Amino acid sequence: MLKQFLNLKLSQKLSPQQIQLMKLVQMPTQAFEQRLKEELMENPALESGKEEEELYEKDEFDNNDEYDEFEGTENIDTEINIDEYLSNDETPDYKLQANNYSDDDDDRQTPFAESVSFHQDLINQLNTFILTEDQRSIAEFLVGSIDDDGYLRRNIQDIVDDMAFTQGIYTDEKTVEKILHIVHELEPSGVGARDLQECLLLQLKHKTPTEYIELAIDIIENQFDAFTKKHYEKLLIAYEISKEKLKKAIEEIEKLNPKPGGSFDSSSRAVEQIVPDFAIRIVDGELELTLNGRNAPTLHISKDYQDMLQTYKESRDKSHAQKDAVQFIKQKLDSAKWFIDAIKQRQETLFVTMNAIMYYQQEYFLEGEETKLKPMVLRDIADLVGMDVSTVSRVANSKFVDTPYGTKLIKEFFSEAMKNDQGEDVSTLEIKKILKTVIEEEDKNKPLPDDQLVEILKEKGYPIARRTIAKYRDLLDIPVARMRKKI
Repeated sequence: MLKQFLNLKLSQKLSPQQIQLMKLVQMPTQAFEQRLKEELMENPALESGKEEEELYEKDEFDNNDEYDEFEGTENIDTEINIDEYLSNDETPDYKLQANNYSDDDDDRQTPFAESVSFHQDLINQLNTFILTEDQRSIAEFLVGSIDDDGYLRRNIQDIVDDMAFTQGIYTDEKTVEKILHIVHELEPSGVGARDLQECLLLQLKHKTPTEYIELAIDIIENQFDAFTKKHYEKLLIAYEISKEKLKKAIEEIEKLNPKPGGSFDSSSRAVEQIVPDFAIRIVDGELELTLNGRNAPTLHISKDYQDMLQTYKESRDKSHAQKDAVQFIKQKLDSAKWFIDAIKQRQETLFVTMNAIMYYQQEYFLEGEETKLKPMVLRDIADLVGMDVSTVSRVANSKFVDTPYGTKLIKEFFSEAMKNDQGEDVSTLEIKKILKTVIEEEDKNKPLPDDQLVEILKEKGYPIARRTIAKYRDLLDIPVARMRKKI
């Protein structure tokens, strides 16, 4: 049986404008620029550029009106107050505003030279081999199956089946294996290997044979597991050789490239550029923060759209078609006005948040010593600027700041607090830095296990549990003591 009930409840919902604003705040500079271009293309009522501004001395859009004053769902038959969208000031609002950013502040893009891709270079090398048409087709398919690291990570039988289904090339595993040996002759050496062991062997066999190279080949072929686990004592016993000879052979192996594809000219690869969102400089002993000029675009409302509204206002006979057109114009102007306001709020949010972070970590930014970083969590900054933690998180997660000590990801300045032996709060970043230094200075013949690291840090005034040491090692990408051992 169906029943109807009346239920009252309070709830909070974000408006579409608030959601869009949060997305804008979260965007790094490059993504924000792309979003700006999209909005300019989608909304003809919105324009960008200083040159256009110089043309409009009158009747500009009043940027100080609040967005909430307009009803975007106004009925088409209702008379529209055109004056809300027009201004009689001879000098428009945006002419009186200064954002302190000049064209000289903009980072110029570096042009990229045309180059040959990694896979195309491999295919070009095949031209130096005498191959039949079928053999070349198989070789090109194998090259196309090689990943960016230089490995062929597919099963030969899968490749045979794939060529039959997708290329109409019918062959067998033996033929593909034969062609794969040709691919193994390509440069860089090691390319086309199916695993690390084969990759290292291919590179060693391309070297001029010496006593140490031959020993290195034997170790990789027959004692690969002992080598990867650094069981050097087992290798000394197995080959009945001196420690010095084993050391020379291992040095030859360490010279090899475990990712041969990575040795290809980096200029031919797609490069992900980092554009800092902020810059911090030290001027006369004081910190100075600036927002990247790309985050402060010059936007204004289209003069043509305002002229259309003015024409509608002055016309005596207003047809239904004219009202439809005016309603469309009004919606575009509302959208443009909100977007301009959102950009301003974004700039303010970014600057205020980063300014608070800068002064919270003032000692670090003045000296550049990582041990000077204070414990800082999102709540600390949120309380300082009077914003929600989620807003601060959006600013910190994807933004970079250019400092005198390099370009840093803002979220790296945040860390938890731990107590030292004096009962003072210290940053976990400071402890990680000290741990890394201790490990770098250890005797690599006898690396320090975690138990000894605990004791050393305790002597330095940081009583930390063994499991915490292990966690910090993992975060620093430092292996266990056995894997750090060198002969």
